[in-house]
Amino acid sequence: MKKLLNTVYVTTEGAALRKDGDNLVAEVEGAERARVPLHMLGAVVVFGPVLVSPALIGACAAAGITLVLLERNGRFQARIEGPVAGNVLLRRAQYAASERPDDIVRSMVMGKIANQRSVLLRHLRDHGADADETARAALDQATARMARLLQKLEVLSGLDSLRGAEGEAAQLYFGVFNHLIRSPDPEICFKGRSRRPPLDPVNALLSFLYTLLTHDCRSAAESCGLDPAVGFLHRDRPGRPSLALDLMEELRPVLADRLALSLFNRRQLRAKDFEPREGGAVLLTDDARKLVLTAWQERKREERQHPFLDEKAPLGLVPYLQAQLLSRHLRGDLEAYPPWFWK
Repeated sequence: MKKLLNTVYVTTEGAALRKDGDNLVAEVEGAERARVPLHMLGAVVVFGPVLVSPALIGACAAAGITLVLLERNGRFQARIEGPVAGNVLLRRAQYAASERPDDIVRSMVMGKIANQRSVLLRHLRDHGADADETARAALDQATARMARLLQKLEVLSGLDSLRGAEGEAAQLYFGVFNHLIRSPDPEICFKGRSRRPPLDPVNALLSFLYTLLTHDCRSAAESCGLDPAVGFLHRDRPGRPSLALDLMEELRPVLADRLALSLFNRRQLRAKDFEPREGGAVLLTDDARKLVLTAWQERKREERQHPFLDEKAPLGLVPYLQAQLLSRHLRGDLEAYPPWFWK
């Protein structure tokens, strides 16, 4: 099993990263703030204007450490990495499967809908007694309709039909998502997904977490020799990591959505932790971003039983395990791609 290596997140504007021996050193205004051995790193992610020395860039590329540059709001800018040791036979199988993706897409959509439904059922179990009648009825109705969608998926054929079921489930899920939020701040509410830009605190946090998860899923795909640009559920588009977006779909409800709800419901994030920008965008403050990154790393260390492999693994390893299982299916070692179900 792949070792869960660390990801260093650098959020301080004006920070400088350099190589010192076999270590990454982070400095702010000339003072050393952190020192991490390179052999313990899987990736370095920087937000905003951060200086990275050429020596460190070269060392990261040689050691297989990915360097990701993001804007302060988390939007992707660039990715620097060394040679990718992809398996040409595996990639040919991937390209061939992308022309007939129905079975893989069915598994991915099944995993996503099942995990979305589990998030709603978990809330009903934990807080259903405290919810008002309207919220409880809406959640019950949504989970019942999602259960019927899961049954329908087994007989659906055609990519458009499968994508239609995924879209219908997303509407049901996000249609009741606000009932899961228990923040005392009226500003912390969900009225629907808004992406570019996020227009409220909930969307700002979800988009930020989805960016982090996309990075992990892309790294997972590349580590297994897969082409992250060629997906099955998501259409190919220049510059889009379609396979990474595919892999993250079944993981979003558990790794990202559940974490967002925990941060709001435990009152670790409040309305004051978000700031409006021109054009109506709402972004996390610098301090709030650091809090979220710490919570994200802690979340990835939590262990869960993998339903297919029947062994415990940190949540941060699940993208890699799913990419490995997808590779095994593409090679013909597995009859089907087994999605990851959260229980």
